[in-house]
Amino acid sequence: MSKQSVFGRRAVRPSGEQTPLAAAADAAAAFGSATDEVDEAVAEVLAVNRTDLRILGLVDAAGTMTAGAVAEAARLSPAATTAAIQRLVAAGHLRRDTDPDDRRRAVVTVTPETAEVIDRLYGPIGEAGHRLLTRYTTEELRLVTGFLERGRAMQIAQAARIRNTARDPGV
Repeated sequence: MSKQSVFGRRAVRPSGEQTPLAAAADAAAAFGSATDEVDEAVAEVLAVNRTDLRILGLVDAAGTMTAGAVAEAARLSPAATTAAIQRLVAAGHLRRDTDPDDRRRAVVTVTPETAEVIDRLYGPIGEAGHRLLTRYTTEELRLVTGFLERGRAMQIAQAARIRNTARDPGV
């Protein structure tokens, strides 16, 4: 299934020329697809699947996490989380340690080697994005920020709607 637009079907004029609304919606969808493409490329380099890459991203951002926190953040079952953590530990991407605050619990952290690869792969994207954003005025940046924040909230709400629909046996 291809993403046509983050706002549904394309709004095209009879002449075939896109409306500004349709062009903006398509550009937002294309941006999301490009982000997916970057994540797929990073997953290939790390030789992990997309779920495992998501876990690496969550743990990298947090510094350390318990398996329960990983499961909650990634929206995975405890069994799926345990299997993913085991894969990532075996691959050398995560390290499992005893929680210094509660010696009965384990925490996971991204290994220094994997953290370096993540920084090397994603770092230039952040730098290029920052350079791109410096071309905009403060007013334009506020507009872009507002759009992205509202778009993110809309996407999260739609994900919840879809999850709720999937749980409804009448669908």
